[in-house]
Amino acid sequence: MAFAVERAFRKEERRHGLPVVDLELLTVKFPPETHDAFVAVSYVQLNRLRERLFKQVKDLGYHCATYISSRAFVWRTASIGENCMIFENNVLQHGVRIEDNVILWSGNHVGHQSVICQSAYVASHAVISGFCEIGPRCFVGVNATVADNIKVAEDCLIAAGAVVNRSTDAAGIYQGNPATRREGITALRYFKIK
Repeated sequence: MAFAVERAFRKEERRHGLPVVDLELLTVKFPPETHDAFVAVSYVQLNRLRERLFKQVKDLGYHCATYISSRAFVWRTASIGENCMIFENNVLQHGVRIEDNVILWSGNHVGHQSVICQSAYVASHAVISGFCEIGPRCFVGVNATVADNIKVAEDCLIAAGAVVNRSTDAAGIYQGNPATRREGITALRYFKIK
């Protein structure tokens, strides 16, 4: 129906043939009683921008749609929250729980009974083994692997190709095989979050 953007950042009236409206006026033009929303924002600010806008849209009264590619395999016992985007070739096994506002890019494997917490972002071809938890706002890079029964704490950055075989500390940057915490910088500082 339309695109919405915060007033201070709106630069155009139309995009792809649809109106662009101020987010602050969204309920006037497209009431939440008759419209759903989707917050389509990447991992900017370690997922905090998408998280803030998702909360703002929910506070306005909207239900947020979820997109699951027809080419994803989602076990019938998996559960998926609001405002999630699950691209093609993802596999979500038995008992997987995807919380609200999660993005799973193409070709990931999420093993049985694992949880991807709210506002996380998993890039392409990651393997998250069984009984794992990926904490809130984490970013899991391309081709990363998380072994069975691992808890990745909140606000972590798991680098591309990292092999995580131990649970992590919050806000860490983990890289290598086996993954070790990068010293001297946190994921929050890396993303310039105060």
